[in-house]
Amino acid sequence: MDRIPPWAGRPDRPAYPSLYPRNSEDELFAALDLGTNNCRLMVAAQTAGGFRVIDSYSRMVRLGEGLHHTGRLGEPAMERTLDALRACADRVGRRPIKDIRAVATEACRRAANGSDFINRVRTETGFNISIISAREEASLAVESCANLVHNPRFGPVRNRALLFDIGGGSTEIAWVRVDAPRQTHELIGYLSLPVGVITLSEQFGSIGRDDPSRYQQMVAYTKAALQDFESVHRIGPEIRRQQTRFIGTSGTVTTLASMVLNLPRYVRAAVDGSQLPASSARKAVRTLQEMGHAGIEQHPCIGPDRAPFVLPGCAIFEAIHETWPVEDIIVADRGLRDGMVLRMIRKTGSATRRFHKTPMINGPIPFLHPIQATGS
Repeated sequence: MDRIPPWAGRPDRPAYPSLYPRNSEDELFAALDLGTNNCRLMVAAQTAGGFRVIDSYSRMVRLGEGLHHTGRLGEPAMERTLDALRACADRVGRRPIKDIRAVATEACRRAANGSDFINRVRTETGFNISIISAREEASLAVESCANLVHNPRFGPVRNRALLFDIGGGSTEIAWVRVDAPRQTHELIGYLSLPVGVITLSEQFGSIGRDDPSRYQQMVAYTKAALQDFESVHRIGPEIRRQQTRFIGTSGTVTTLASMVLNLPRYVRAAVDGSQLPASSARKAVRTLQEMGHAGIEQHPCIGPDRAPFVLPGCAIFEAIHETWPVEDIIVADRGLRDGMVLRMIRKTGSATRRFHKTPMINGPIPFLHPIQATGS
C-alpha cells in the first residue's frame, strides 16, 4: 500500500497558481503542529544557513477543551480545529511545497476519539497528521533549540541542557547531554507531564486575585509530579555544579520575557534568544497575579483569548524552576514546527548539492520573517 502523503490537497477546492514570487531555486517546506490549545502552520524556504519563514499561521482552537473531564474531544472543539485546518490547507495550496510534515500531540494522544478525529481531518482537509509520541515531541523541541544549546553568546557551553515546553495539554521536559567540542547533543531523558495550561485550569478552576491558594495548589501539584524525574536523572547536582543550560520554549516563558523587556507589543525578534534572569521572571509572575484576569486580558502581549491560561502556565513555570533553580533562562520562541522544518531540510540533502556543505542545523538559524509566539 502506498504511503499517504502528509497533505493530499483539499478535496473540495480546485488548485490554483501560486501567488508567491520566488527564486526558481527556492525549496519550500511546510510544518503543521496541532496541539491541545493551538493549530500552527509554518512555510519556510531553505537557505544556506537554515531557513527563512515565508508564511506563518497560528490559531487558538482549544482542541483539548473538556478532555480532562470526558476523556474525549468535544464536537465544538473539533469543529473549531477543522476550520483552522481548512485555512492551513488553503495556505499550503498556494505554495509549491517540496515536503510537508504534520503532527498532533497530547490532546489526540490522550483522547479516546483522537484517531477518529485524525481520520476525519484527512478526509475533510487532505492533511495526513501523525500522532507523535511524547519522546518524539521532546526530540523535536530539542531540535528547534539546538543552536541555543551550543551558542557561546550565553557563556561557556555546559555539558547538560534542560529544556521545558509548557503546552496546553502537557508539559515536555527534555534532559540533554551536550558535547561542546563536537557541537553535538543527545536526548538522554524526557518527561511528558500530563499537566498543561488547559488541563490545569480545568482541574483547579480559575484563579482569583484575592485567593492565591488555588495558584499555590497548582504549583505544588506540578512540583510533586516532577520529583520522580529528578530522582532518576539527578539534575539538581548538575545545576549546582553550574553545568546546565536552562531553555524555555512556550507562550508562558515568552510572555514573561516580553513583560521583563517592557515591550509595548509582542516582538518575536526581541524575545527569541533572549536571556531572562529568574528573579525578573518571578517578579513578572507576581505582577500578573496582582493584575488579575481583567488586567491580564488588557495586556498588549497577551489579549483576552490567552488570558485564562497565563496564570496556570506561570504555576507550571514556577514548579519547574523551584525544582531546578537555574539563575538564567534562555528564551526560545520556536517549537515543533521549527524542528520539523530542520529535519526535512536535512533529509533532502539538497544543501550539500547547492551549497557544497550541510546546513548549519546546530548553528544560527536566520529567521527573516516575524512570527507569532509559539507555545500555550
